[in-house]
Amino acid sequence: MRIPKHIGIIPDGNRRWAKRAGLEKKDGYAHGLTPGLELLRLAKTAGVQEITYYGFTTDNCGRPPEQVRAFSQACVDAVKLIAGEGVSLLVVGDRDAPAFPRELLPYTTRTDLNGGGIRVNFLVNYGWEWDLAQLSAPGTRRDKICGQLRSHDISRVELLIRWGGMRRLSGFLPVQSVYADFYVVDRLWPDFQPEDFYQALAWYQKQDVTLGG
Repeated sequence: MRIPKHIGIIPDGNRRWAKRAGLEKKDGYAHGLTPGLELLRLAKTAGVQEITYYGFTTDNCGRPPEQVRAFSQACVDAVKLIAGEGVSLLVVGDRDAPAFPRELLPYTTRTDLNGGGIRVNFLVNYGWEWDLAQLSAPGTRRDKICGQLRSHDISRVELLIRWGGMRRLSGFLPVQSVYADFYVVDRLWPDFQPEDFYQALAWYQKQDVTLGG
């Protein structure tokens, strides 16, 4: 089986899940923690070398304050769970903004934990504008462009999986994802099942990866 080296994860559908469960929208985020850890372990077992989770964006911070607090805390809790695994962990996002959780500052430099292992990136208070803001006349050389990104330590995404049924990128690492194969799971993120991951891998086998060539 051809295993993608780097998988991007958009864990969407938390608020819709909460509404269907009769909860307040803010209560859905905490139910996405266990799926995130389970998916990480599945990816490690499958031989994936790098995985990037979409936590929250700078645009998300325009939501009601109780939701912002809830998804911010969910990101802190998710990173703490991941930090208990054998990983090389990096949190990427605008850490100078008030919305960035102070508890995650130690992880804004890549850190090997528990002996290291799979590279895990977590996008927290991330915005594509913020990511590209340092570009200065990079020309057309891809290595020079990528080297000026604030997310420069994140490699090219080969497979991007989005839960929740929506068919949009939502600003997820636009440079690294430019040639990513995009797989959509209709199931809402808190309802994650291992078969979602395995079906995405099976679908990936059928894709003709040409990188434009």
